[in-house]
Amino acid sequence: MILHVQYQDSRYDYVGPRVLDKLIVTKGILSFFRPSEERWVNIFRDPIRRAGDGYSGPKRRQSEKPA
Repeated sequence: MILHVQYQDSRYDYVGPRVLDKLIVTKGILSFFRPSEERWVNIFRDPIRRAGDGYSGPKRRQSEKPA
């Protein structure tokens, strides 16, 4: 999927998911367009997924032990 981004200097571009992740981590962009919400997401203000984020709570899908 190709995503629309806005750089810090107000230029716009289209990038792939890996490049988007790198731009978010390095704060190389101001915002990107999130198609699922049909809106621009500001990486400094809005919630975004970050590398390494994951569920750290209890495992709920533990395999059943044989009786």
